[in-house]
Amino acid sequence: MTKSLKYFAVLLGVLLLASCSEKPLDPQSQIFDSIVEKNEFDFWLEENYIAPYNIDLKYRMERNESDRNYYLVPAEYSKSIKMAKLMLYLCLEPYDIITGSKEFIRSYYPKMLHLIGSPAYRNNNTIVLGTAEGGLKITMYMVNSLRLDPEYLNQYYFKTMHHEFGHILNQTKPYSTDFDMISGSKYVTDSWNSVYKNDSQAQKDGFISPYAASQPGEDFVELLSIYVTNPASYWDNVIKNAGADGAAKINAKFDIVYNYMMNSWNIDLDELRDIIQERQGKIGELDLDNL
Repeated sequence: MTKSLKYFAVLLGVLLLASCSEKPLDPQSQIFDSIVEKNEFDFWLEENYIAPYNIDLKYRMERNESDRNYYLVPAEYSKSIKMAKLMLYLCLEPYDIITGSKEFIRSYYPKMLHLIGSPAYRNNNTIVLGTAEGGLKITMYMVNSLRLDPEYLNQYYFKTMHHEFGHILNQTKPYSTDFDMISGSKYVTDSWNSVYKNDSQAQKDGFISPYAASQPGEDFVELLSIYVTNPASYWDNVIKNAGADGAAKINAKFDIVYNYMMNSWNIDLDELRDIIQERQGKIGELDLDNL
């Protein structure tokens, strides 16, 4: 064996021994132990989400649960506490009240809620406020921008939560296909934000919002979510401003939404709206900081 070959053999042996030896991770390693010491908020979540609803609310941003197509930042700890309390008060508990127990939410609500601090920006200059994945998970964005104003809360969070839950209910029990025929070929898929610049313009064409014009499934849950998160006066103004043709389409579609929720789930959307509106008026009375 030549000198150079002997040197290579020795070097290879050293490398093999080094690769097989047990060593602690470098403190600067980006691979972390998955076990996290629980804090007061974790115990509160166990008591208020996991035990009654079997819902795992994740506020620490986890790579495997996050959409890597967007640049995202974690939710702040204090904002996560506020959001968890508001989600309970304005979304989960109203269904408990109207159905008479926690079983409806426990049975049908996604088993994971994931909070993200930042928005997720689409390529068409719009932002993603929330996503639902196969009835198993809802991701809520923009938590770090939380403000305790009912209109703001609905626009950026709670309309989205009711919207995504509506998708899950539809996946469990489909709605009548008659709904799809009312606006027929008027749906514009991903062009909704360029075709319709505001709610009023969309409503005149029979869509409750610009996003409702993207496809029938979105139209259905936009009607549901906007109805329950706004007072009756808001709906009356929509119908008035939509004009005869737009109002006729919106009313025809909403009749199907209303009857679907009543016949499929025994939920009266008028009663659900009343509960949510009453609670929205009491946000200022909540202690959102202390666990």
